[in-house]
Amino acid sequence: MNFQQLRYVRETVRQGLNLTEAAKKLFTSQPGVSKQIRELENELGVEIFVRHGKRIVAVTEPGKAVVEVIERLLQEAENLKQVGREFKDQAAGTLTIATTHTQARYSLPKVVGAFKRRYPRVHLTIKQGNPPQLAEMVIAREADMAIATEALDNYPKLLALPGYEWRHCVVVPAKHPLAKEQRLTLEMLARYPVVTYDPAFAGRSRIDEAFQAQGLSPDIVLSAVDSDVIKTYVELGLGVGVIAAMAFDGKRDRHLRALEAGHLFGTMTTRVAVRRGAALRGYAYTFIELFSPRLTRKLIETALAGKAETYEL
Repeated sequence: MNFQQLRYVRETVRQGLNLTEAAKKLFTSQPGVSKQIRELENELGVEIFVRHGKRIVAVTEPGKAVVEVIERLLQEAENLKQVGREFKDQAAGTLTIATTHTQARYSLPKVVGAFKRRYPRVHLTIKQGNPPQLAEMVIAREADMAIATEALDNYPKLLALPGYEWRHCVVVPAKHPLAKEQRLTLEMLARYPVVTYDPAFAGRSRIDEAFQAQGLSPDIVLSAVDSDVIKTYVELGLGVGVIAAMAFDGKRDRHLRALEAGHLFGTMTTRVAVRRGAALRGYAYTFIELFSPRLTRKLIETALAGKAETYEL
């Protein structure tokens, strides 16, 4: 038994039991992956996979138990490497953040600036995607942490902690009729075409739920992942925009007006998620605390150790 065999089994499961795709991810050949898995099965005395000819079609019952153990073993092996890296050089390494466009554009610039001043020798990478993609990146160890509003707390393999709260606003051209209203209602918004986020992003689910609760069906004429795109099309007269309030800048967006909408859609929570059981570098804890000062290293380590189940803002 060796770590190579364990990685081959794990990657085969991750690639939906497709040996060809697993081999590509592992930079090896499909026959080599198949042979190594067979050798591991022979050594263990159980079949991990159900086969139909040369194809793997399912994971056996004992195979499910084996896969769980393999995940833990490989996680601990990575943790050992992290411990070595931490003590070898605490101020150098890599850190990969998976996040949405809104967070990358509006929440993270000051955090990244402060972090790079403190850790100039840490190579920082920011990967963007929708929240489910971000969660999968962290689970697959393609990112050290994910930052998003939607979905992260739906994955048992992740520890998702609340970072900060925010609210939506409505953006309209300066001379739009809604700009004269003192307090918006959903009925007012529903009279106009709406431009807002893609369903997977930035609290879009809360927007949909609010309209549905009032029995309203807004005409959403355009959905986007980018707040700047939404504002651009609002300026062009396509409709009224619903965006994260943090994405509006009175100086930069001088042709638009931002109208309070927190009472319509409620308060949203952006979370930071890491893999359960992961050993984080010291500077990863620093990045999280710069992003949300309440998320101290002690709090995160306590949560990762399973000594507390929930944390609220």
